[in-house]
Amino acid sequence: MKKLIYCFFALLILASCQQIETQTESAPKNVILLIGDGMGIAQISVGYFENNKQIHFQRCKHTGFSITYSADYPITDSGAAGTALATGYKTNNGMIGMDADSVPVQSILHYAVENGKATALVASSTVVHATPASFIAHNISRYNYEELAEDYLKTDIDIFIGGGLNYFNNRKDSVDLVSQLKAKDYQIVTKPADLEAIKSGKLAGLMYPDHPPKYIDGRGDMLIESSMKAIELMKSNENGYFMMIESSQIDWAGHDNSSEYLVGEMLDFDKTVGAILDYAEKDGNTLVIITADHETGGVILPESDERDAVMEINFGAAHHTATMVPVFAFGPGADQFTGIMDNTDIFKKMYSLMGFDKK
Repeated sequence: MKKLIYCFFALLILASCQQIETQTESAPKNVILLIGDGMGIAQISVGYFENNKQIHFQRCKHTGFSITYSADYPITDSGAAGTALATGYKTNNGMIGMDADSVPVQSILHYAVENGKATALVASSTVVHATPASFIAHNISRYNYEELAEDYLKTDIDIFIGGGLNYFNNRKDSVDLVSQLKAKDYQIVTKPADLEAIKSGKLAGLMYPDHPPKYIDGRGDMLIESSMKAIELMKSNENGYFMMIESSQIDWAGHDNSSEYLVGEMLDFDKTVGAILDYAEKDGNTLVIITADHETGGVILPESDERDAVMEINFGAAHHTATMVPVFAFGPGADQFTGIMDNTDIFKKMYSLMGFDKK
């Protein structure tokens, strides 16, 4: 009888050890967060139908929904939503990297830096726009672009790529932040064509004076190429890395109620998602999370009288809406991103999975 009891407890201990080992093995070394600004289920459906009924989002087997309200309003703006995703704190619309009482709070990128990980931000907007700024800056207003640019000098982010050169070297205060970036060993790239030449080191890709152009106006593969360049520069870090990639202009297409604009931005984002998933699948140590900060435009796909007609896209609003947005996850830890969650939970799950709560 004693032998049976000992065997029973031995099996329990073994099972417990195996569970711990499995949990350890499922912890991601790298985390890539992709944000489709303004992207709801209907926008993803647009991408699906416009790409011959296939979309890379389908490769993610773990899915959920995120609730997006801000601290002071049922409908969030990108500053408050970006802050919730980046820091785990609800804040008031218009604020960046602060809680609702205007107290600065650390982002997941800041924690990654503290824990020796490489870090990167990539966006198809200026790097001082609301979403990327939420991961790097602290400000009472998302529109204080020159102040937000200064915050890039106050942290040890390795790579940031997007537009917004004017906020660094053509400023009202005449301060040349580009020279200051060079003094901190950043390589400055001001044209997309020059990105390929960078093979190592820190990178500030300020590739347009203001925002990059629309995809339909010739932006090309800037988002994919910038994202893959960031991975190339970071993947040698033995502690891994954190990167946020934003497809910024899905939101603007919704504000403009432009079907053509929306289709172009969704197809571009899906190509980027596909490239990231291809990398993560081969790497095996990278968690990929794809979500949105909010939905924009109240997009609907109405019934068509013509079976083979080009899909019609209707817009129910010119602004953001309060509808939930989707969450997709792929890789180690992906099973944590299912069901209905608050947008602040995405930060909390990343924080825990990267082991920062154990430091």
